[in-house]
Amino acid sequence: MISVSHTEGSEFDPRPDYFFFFSFLILQRRVARWTSGCNFNQRPAQGSRSMKDGALSIAMVSDFFHPDVGGVENHIFMLSSNLIRRGHKVIVITHSHPPDRVGIRWLLPSLKVYHIPFPTIASSATLPNYFTFLPYFRTIIVREHINLIHAHASLSSLGHEAILHSHFFGVRTVFTDHSLFGFEDAASILTNKLLAAALKNVDAVICVSHTGRENTVLRGQLFETSEDNPSVSAVRPSVYTIPNALVAKQFIPSPQTRPSDTVNIVVLSRLFYRKGIDLLVATAPRVCAAFPNVKFIIGGDGPKLNDLLQVRERHLLQERIELLGSIRHRDVRDVLIRGSIFLNTSLTESFGIAILEAACTGLYIVSTRVGGVPEILPEDMISFANPDEDDVFRAISEAIQIISEGKHNPQDAHERVKGFYDWMQVAERTETVYQSIMQSKPISLWARMQRTMSLGPFSGPIYTVILFVDCLFFIVLEWLMPREDLDYVHVHWEPEVFAKLVASSN
Repeated sequence: MISVSHTEGSEFDPRPDYFFFFSFLILQRRVARWTSGCNFNQRPAQGSRSMKDGALSIAMVSDFFHPDVGGVENHIFMLSSNLIRRGHKVIVITHSHPPDRVGIRWLLPSLKVYHIPFPTIASSATLPNYFTFLPYFRTIIVREHINLIHAHASLSSLGHEAILHSHFFGVRTVFTDHSLFGFEDAASILTNKLLAAALKNVDAVICVSHTGRENTVLRGQLFETSEDNPSVSAVRPSVYTIPNALVAKQFIPSPQTRPSDTVNIVVLSRLFYRKGIDLLVATAPRVCAAFPNVKFIIGGDGPKLNDLLQVRERHLLQERIELLGSIRHRDVRDVLIRGSIFLNTSLTESFGIAILEAACTGLYIVSTRVGGVPEILPEDMISFANPDEDDVFRAISEAIQIISEGKHNPQDAHERVKGFYDWMQVAERTETVYQSIMQSKPISLWARMQRTMSLGPFSGPIYTVILFVDCLFFIVLEWLMPREDLDYVHVHWEPEVFAKLVASSN
């Protein structure tokens, strides 16, 4: 007989006393399925594409995306666009932007963007929280039938948390690192530990340069015991190097020949310390004093803008140093074609997409020899300098002489860069990484806990507790918000038909 408890004065609850007992059994069964690597019987929606035709449903996750402007933002958009052209389904998950960019937005070509209502704390990055993102993330991943997560940027909290949560759904994970960081200061120590915790359980890591790969391997502790010699650690085989690229037709040099009596030096950068703006502040007055025909055109915004304004006022260089402020990406070429030399004074740079865009527009490059910059261009297209004032001045003087003597041909530079880099090639190489991890064995819960504990005697137990609590929270969400109650996304169009429509419209 079923007994029903009822207390006078309270609402009547028709659920039987043993309801919670059966709920516990259901949760226990789901935990068993989850720990054995099952995918919680995620049902496919009618019209959704399966792995049979090789197409994937991919979610790009990062704090850094449009409408913000930067190398990471552009990389995510261009990679997503070309993956869509190759027949994959791609969505982007990022944070909101005040006042009203929240919810779902669409970008061409058919790129859906989820703006989660999370505020930023600094430099467009959200506060690490690990748990409040899970309800949003679970709903999106399940209803969109995602089977691969691609997180971007070491300072992206959403990317780290997506890697933590993704294994609950049987979803594979890839992480792309776009920056270089040190090992000594407090900020680097903290961010490196957060990165190592996230990458312990990632399926593959992509870096944009070989220098960046070495840096990420050390920061993320991407080592494993060698099969031949257990006493020796080797770099994981799932760490890849795939460079950035650009759309060359968007950076065509100006057909008009620039006057030889004036040399414009263009700087397009975020005005932060790590971008070497202090070097620019120290060098610009010396260059203007030594070369009366040189002018600086500086685009970008940041905390170092006040330093540039002060040095311009102090040396009375209002006519020689032009400050443009923040530049939209579609206006970058219009700024670049005004110059003959592009100057990059970064103190650390993993790849430097701005250098590539400037070289494609026909500018001669002057850059500090840091990070992965030496891997970008041939030596006859760039002059390198050590990150100090005197050597930067020497390199700029060398570049001015090359331009004045007509030894640099903008059209030839454009054609060479056009043949070096292409986004479709980047998409194809990234697709190869996706295919390799989809065919590999998933990481079990026990292996994840063991990897997490290896972080260290202090951070290891802390992250293991976070992982365990995250598991419990996920189970609660599975019970409170069953997947059967979610509104699944149905795909009613075929990539082939879409490709034909795009081709006909062009």
